[in-house]
Amino acid sequence: MSPGQRQLTRAAPRTAQGFVSHWTAVAGLRLHVRSRAAAGRPWVLLHGLAVSHRYLMPTAAALAGGPVHVPDLPGFGLSSKPRQVFDVEQHTAVVAAWMDTEGITGARVLANSFGCQVAVELAVRRPDLVSALVLVGPTVDPAAPTATGQARRWLADLAWEDERQARIIAADVRDARPRRILATLRLSVRHRIDHRLPLVQAPVLFLRGEHDPIAPTRWLRQAARLTPLAATDVVPAAGHNAITTAGTVVARQAMAFVAQYTVGK
Repeated sequence: MSPGQRQLTRAAPRTAQGFVSHWTAVAGLRLHVRSRAAAGRPWVLLHGLAVSHRYLMPTAAALAGGPVHVPDLPGFGLSSKPRQVFDVEQHTAVVAAWMDTEGITGARVLANSFGCQVAVELAVRRPDLVSALVLVGPTVDPAAPTATGQARRWLADLAWEDERQARIIAADVRDARPRRILATLRLSVRHRIDHRLPLVQAPVLFLRGEHDPIAPTRWLRQAARLTPLAATDVVPAAGHNAITTAGTVVARQAMAFVAQYTVGK
């Protein structure tokens, strides 16, 4: 990450590099969203477990060709903290309601980790809202279908992550609280993304950091085989959080992929 990227991750709710914060009332919640206006087809970015919009900002800032929206899921970041811990389907319902409220349709949805589960569910339930998916390090690999299995892989990933992410992750954990994080993890492993991928109508790019132990090559190849229209690619020298540590590369790969399917549509 460059110094400018690190500053951008910590900027909200202040305006920075064209990104502004706003809150939308959705299903009795206040959903915080970082957005940058532009002409064209929208991008929507969905974060992973325990984190928020913050770690997505290096990729968000590098995207072009349309407005960029980066919401904090309920309970995370600067969004409302409901007592209830939401599962994948409930997060998906909130994201769909927010997009309906904002009039966002046909979005290019870029997600990481747990956010990929929400993105896939969104594409299945509301195909009108999604024109393409870019899934970076998607969970949950059926070969590690338990909270313990996922936790072990996350620990293994630490060796490949940039230590300068520590301040970002610490802020996100502070906002979400460990109880919510652990409960969300337990709910996430119940969602069978491998059962939902065959139902996705939109084109899907599966991405992984070269050293990502959470989403190994074997799992991405399996996921692509399950998906009607899919491709895979690798982010060189990156771990699971490639969207933070290699945001410019991820954005370039995402834009090249969606351009094949969404330009002019």
